[in-house]
Amino acid sequence: MTAVRDLSFSHVEAVEALVGQIDEFRQAVSTWDDLALLGPSRCHGWSVLDLVTHVRLGIEELAIASTSRTDLPADHDAASYWRSHPDDRDVDPVTHILWLRRVASAHRRPSAAVAHLESASTHATAAVRAMPEGVVPFQGQRLRSGDLLATWVVELAVHQLDLGSDAEAPSGLGWTRATLEALADADLPAGLDDRSAVLVGLGRIPAPSSLALADSFPVSL
Repeated sequence: MTAVRDLSFSHVEAVEALVGQIDEFRQAVSTWDDLALLGPSRCHGWSVLDLVTHVRLGIEELAIASTSRTDLPADHDAASYWRSHPDDRDVDPVTHILWLRRVASAHRRPSAAVAHLESASTHATAAVRAMPEGVVPFQGQRLRSGDLLATWVVELAVHQLDLGSDAEAPSGLGWTRATLEALADADLPAGLDDRSAVLVGLGRIPAPSSLALADSFPVSL
């Protein structure tokens, strides 16, 4: 397995970055109509509706975790967190895709998922702003609070790109690029801007033939 570079972020910086990134994602989908929400995202097997539902569930989980603390030391940082998932999606992604599709389809109309996201975003933003610094137990791991929040800056930035080519460039792209490079233990080509580098580093788009890419790319989150 490829080595992972150490990567950490301060609590104060991560709070502000995540609050901004939550708002950016929320705004990015706020004007989408029902038919647009049923269209495909860049995540294989996910519609935009599925993606919105995934994000809403995640920030709800984060809001709950923001109140937890442990006196034990952190055992993962903002990069090594991504080495495992709390379920079996690394082994069998189909199960998770179909589960998410069932959850998303419970909304009466796709636009209801956006309204649900709005409510969850308000709650999550308040929870993040009130979150004290410390070590947080989360999904079987222990992370410093800044690193935990940073993982969701990355998650939201990636999924904002997954909305499609018309999505505005997320403010968290620099942190996302740093995370992918830490996971790959290699730098993405300097000739790529952050948006292109992240999409290439995740395998969402192919790397330009003129640029060399380390064998440890693409990485998955």
